[in-house]
This record gives sequence, C-alpha cells and structure tokens, in this order.
Amino acid sequence: MDVTFEFDWAAALASIPHLLPGIPYTLLISFGGLAIGFIIGIIFGLLRISPLHWLRLPAGLYIEVFRGTPVLVQVLFIFYGLPQILGGPINALVAGIAAIAVNSGAYISEIVRGGVESIERGQREAGLSLGLSRTQAFRYIIWPQALRRMIPPLGNQAIISIKDTSLFSVIGVGELVRQGQVYIATTFTALEVYLMVALLYLAITWSLSLILRTLERKGLVGQ
Repeated sequence: MDVTFEFDWAAALASIPHLLPGIPYTLLISFGGLAIGFIIGIIFGLLRISPLHWLRLPAGLYIEVFRGTPVLVQVLFIFYGLPQILGGPINALVAGIAAIAVNSGAYISEIVRGGVESIERGQREAGLSLGLSRTQAFRYIIWPQALRRMIPPLGNQAIISIKDTSLFSVIGVGELVRQGQVYIATTFTALEVYLMVALLYLAITWSLSLILRTLERKGLVGQ
C-alpha cells in the first residue's frame, strides 16, 4: 500500500505563535534552577575536596544520587512525592526549578571540584608565603582562576539543563513541549509542531553555544 505524505510548512509556521509562550517558562526553569544549582554546586564541590571525611561523605552521596538518577524521576518525586511528606501541593513551576537545581547542582559540584583542583598547589603555597590566610589565598588566587576554567563546562551544563526542561511537560509546566502538545491536540499536526519545537530549542542552545565560543575565542574563559 502506497502512503503519501506532504509536510505542511504553513501549519508548521502557524504553530510558532502558539509555541512562543513556552519559551519564558523554559528559560525561567532552566536559568532559575541553574542559579540555585550553582550555589549548591559551589557548596558541595568544596565539601568534596574538604580534608574532613565527615564532610566529603554526604557531599559524595548527594552527587552520586542525583547524577545516578534521571531528572524525570527527580521531578516526579518532587511534584508527586514530596507533597505527601510536606502535607501540601507543590506548584509545577517550582517543582521544575527545584529539579533542575538539585540535578544540575550535582554536576556543577564536580565541575567546581575539578576546577579548583586544576589550579597548581604552588599558587596556594605562594599566597600563604606572602602572608595571606588560607581563605584569602583561595578567594583571591585560586577561585578566580578556577572560575574562569569552569565557565565552558558550566555552559555545557546549562545547555543540558535547557533540554531537560522538555521532560517537565509530564507535570503540566507550560514550557515548549507542553505548548506543542496542547496545540497538537486541536490541530493534529504533530510532525510539523514538534519540528518547530525542536528548532526553537536549537535556537536557544545554539545562541548559548555561540556566546561561549565567542568568550573562548577572546580568551576570557578557559585556560
């Protein structure tokens, strides 16, 4: 049996105005979660390199748990499971931001650890020999250099987190995929709509990649 199909570009273009309202939600969840995740990552990343075993252990446990489980399972647990513990519902948008925060925080912890450990030990010792305290040596010598090296992998993590938001349609967050699903339910143009969703995600992530490459080319990040 011959099956003929024609891609409807008019339907694809007509879907864009209906998809655009999902972009603010996608960006809010992504960058809101990443901002919190960066704070979490700094804390647990530094705990991972602490000389105290009782601080390294819980940090390592957090990192392994949230890197070893899917972000979809994490957001479902936050949205459906935590309300049973807390005794009240959790807003879907809040659940999405929290999932990105704890998930990205685990990966950022390892980025922070790697960035700090990449700085030569001699630089810390040089700071101490100049009369700086360990905290001052870290703040003024180690951290600025480590942060510069961390920016490229942090950018990659941001791209991953942006794409992860596409999973949050399962809890009803009005991001790009959810907007597409709602529109498809009335137009039955799944192929055209999902192609536009993919292109919008690509536009967001490509723009971020372009910014990172520009910073690297100008020598503002990396080595």
